Amino acid sequence: MNCIFGPVNSRRLGRSLGIDLFLDKICNLNCLYCEVGRTITPVGRRDYYSDTNAILAEIDRFCSDTSRLAEVDVVTVTASGEPTLHKDLGKILRHIKATTNKPLAVLTNGTTLHDPQVRAELLVADIVTPSLDSAREESFRKIDRPIQGLHLSEIIAGLQAFSHEYQGKLWLEILFVQGINDTDADIEALIAALRPMRIDRIQLNTVVRPPAESFAHAVPSPELSAIGARIQEALSLPVDFPHEPAPKTVFPEQSPSATSCAADEEGIVQAIVEMLQRRPCTAADIDRTFHIQGPEKVERLLEPLIRSHTLQIQEHGGQRFYQIAS
Repeated sequence: MNCIFGPVNSRRLGRSLGIDLFLDKICNLNCLYCEVGRTITPVGRRDYYSDTNAILAEIDRFCSDTSRLAEVDVVTVTASGEPTLHKDLGKILRHIKATTNKPLAVLTNGTTLHDPQVRAELLVADIVTPSLDSAREESFRKIDRPIQGLHLSEIIAGLQAFSHEYQGKLWLEILFVQGINDTDADIEALIAALRPMRIDRIQLNTVVRPPAESFAHAVPSPELSAIGARIQEALSLPVDFPHEPAPKTVFPEQSPSATSCAADEEGIVQAIVEMLQRRPCTAADIDRTFHIQGPEKVERLLEPLIRSHTLQIQEHGGQRFYQIAS
């Protein structure tokens, strides 16, 4: 199935091994800013959207290579879409915990946390990072464009319930799009919604990679800093910002991660393509992950894939991003 990618460098987690549960985008949102692209056919129910046994077998193969596993700090379950829509999420998470002693993180858009079954399945994770981009129905529908029948009040109630049931690290992500969910009313509504929750950190983000919609623009850094200061003062919580050094979370069982690059150039290129299938990256992003000895060498390495139209380059925010060709 080819669900594993990385490990990639995470600002907070170190070397993160990604587990992507879906080959195609499966999501109940169609967010303006999504770096995976538009949700062509949104789905609202949990189902077996990919082969669970194939995922478990791939995890086993990776973990059987102790030298590769030694380079991993954290295993991160994600998806090209929303991972909690996979009906075997709990089985997959339990298998990861039984197969490796690495900390387990799950990235989710938070929309299914009203379901007690989903909340129960996530309890095994060491870190859960849900999203909440708006606490106002109007802004929520503009920025996240949810499937019909998905209601913001239900999402917030589910997130609040999970925050008090869950014993691990809960890091909430909020992504701001200029002119959509960054007004005073939006910030006040978020503060009011988050105040009853048990959250360890808040991670602010904005449109830093090529988005699904070209009209989704980043909130300028000074404005984002002001929003963060306002939230931090109101909730007395640590607030992180994009492109800002973040203190790495260290778990007792972790050892220093390796930084060696695979000797096989063809294998490196394949690993880069697999990573780009999940998100656009700059040459500097790729170099930080694979230690290719500089962005210039990355560009030379990927030039044949540009010429063959396997990859393409898109300008965004003054940077050049590599992504899978349309």
